[in-house]
Amino acid sequence: MRDFLDLNWIGLYNVAKVMRVYGTRQSIWEVGVLSMNFRRSVILTLAATACLLLTSSVGFASLGGTVKLGWIGSLTGDQAVWGQCELNTVKMLAEEINAAGGLLGAKIQVIGYDTRGDAMEAVNAVRRLTSQDKVVTIIGPNTSGHAIPISSVLEEMKVPDIATVATNPKVTVVDGKVKPFNFRVCFIDPYQGAVAAGYAYDVLKFRKAAVLYDVADDYSQGLTEFFISTFTQKGGQIVAKEAFKFGDSDFRPQLSKIKAANPEVIFMPYFFKEVALSANQARELGIKATLMGGDGWPSEVLIEMAADAVNGSYVVNHLDFDDPDVADFKARYTKKYGLAVELNGFLAHDAFLVFVDAVKRANSFNPVAIRDAIETTKIKGITGNINIDKNTHNPEGKDAAIIKIVNGNYVFQQKYSPK
Repeated sequence: MRDFLDLNWIGLYNVAKVMRVYGTRQSIWEVGVLSMNFRRSVILTLAATACLLLTSSVGFASLGGTVKLGWIGSLTGDQAVWGQCELNTVKMLAEEINAAGGLLGAKIQVIGYDTRGDAMEAVNAVRRLTSQDKVVTIIGPNTSGHAIPISSVLEEMKVPDIATVATNPKVTVVDGKVKPFNFRVCFIDPYQGAVAAGYAYDVLKFRKAAVLYDVADDYSQGLTEFFISTFTQKGGQIVAKEAFKFGDSDFRPQLSKIKAANPEVIFMPYFFKEVALSANQARELGIKATLMGGDGWPSEVLIEMAADAVNGSYVVNHLDFDDPDVADFKARYTKKYGLAVELNGFLAHDAFLVFVDAVKRANSFNPVAIRDAIETTKIKGITGNINIDKNTHNPEGKDAAIIKIVNGNYVFQQKYSPK
């Protein structure tokens, strides 16, 4: 150690260069007259810096053996029930791993922020998680309108995000170019819209459809586009297309026009609160058509608000709630929180599995190494096989589950893929 600390002139020359880089003006001769204590502190500082650089390739875990995992979603507002279920799920799974010894020996600390149902809040939350909290990965959000604008921050900070139920294609790909740090565990709107239209036409034998959608929501617009495209290509007719804006509570003007068009099925690609309101109003107006929706429907809140109005409706979902593969998770969640699992909890579960799998295969907490590992994910989740395509960052080939609402229950019908 003494030989190492007793700098020779070549070493002093190198130290002088380092000092000049960091803004000092001492010459090599001035360096030569530094006290042994000062020279020793310089060497130790350089050695410590080197150690930090080396350990950064192993991971971003703190000195206390903790690795930080971020989560964003709505904890207030209309979709708070989904957001709270997601955060509960991620925290529960982290606690279970920590109790079993941790992830690569580190304890997982979950840091969650409320987006308040606002896209700018989502961006601010991601900025805070990546720059202040130093998380290595983020899970969520569950909406496309929030998942799309966070991309620039993720790319700037080089931290991966795994969206849960954000289904718009632009979440991961724009103009044919994949976003390097955005991933998801759900299927996308073109597939979901095609499933709904194909099932309505091929299985239910409907030929006349109407659409009521949220013109201000990326998710709703996407499903509408692909439902109409698939349904008309098959030979069906769209007899009415009516729009509303998020926050509306009176849908009677649009529904009256839809009633006059006499459709056999009404496609309603938006979220459970508005579904409940519009479904109740549709029945009050005497509309008898079958109602159909996407993955924005499934919630216990929908059943509480509109059980009779949505009875007999069909939903495109990510899984069969009664599948044996999900039973254990449902039981653990209900035991811990005293609540039933919402749809988002199942997708948050699989997003967490993707994170853990990527960390283990990368053998690192470095966010870029985790990102690289996520690109080659091939695991079985409780919502199906998750095989991430490097060119799309989507789980390609996931089956959709058709669910029928029967007397207040979500009853699985079949797995369905559009032809």
